[in-house]
Amino acid sequence: MRVEAIVEVRPTEDRDKVKRALLNVFEPETLELKKEGEAELLIGRASSYKSLLKLKEAIWRQGIQDAARSVLSRSIVGEGRLVFHLNKQAAYVGVVSFATEPSESPLGPIVFIVETSDVRRFLDWIAPRTYKGRVYYEGPPPD
Repeated sequence: MRVEAIVEVRPTEDRDKVKRALLNVFEPETLELKKEGEAELLIGRASSYKSLLKLKEAIWRQGIQDAARSVLSRSIVGEGRLVFHLNKQAAYVGVVSFATEPSESPLGPIVFIVETSDVRRFLDWIAPRTYKGRVYYEGPPPD
């Protein structure tokens, strides 16, 4: 499994606050600040499902497994790859809010790129199916 999270640090934003937003939902193994023209990008990378435990815990705490599963299912691009966006301001306060439209995150989203050998296993782990508010199958951690 490989996970990459990319978030733009806009000129009007405090770099430490953007970093906090990212670290509230992701635990990268490496974190780098990269300049691309006028933009600064904060890029976190990891190679374990453990880096996404904060995201999973927030999804569960908020009770949004079904909604998260729906959004994540639509974010599958190609075989073994998901690309999804989280609202940066919501992440700053530890809340998961998926951004499905560009305008939903005015300061830009946190972009996650997840590559895994088994997308369904990943979905069953991070956002399992529920029935009447109860999880009826939680998959093992993904590879």
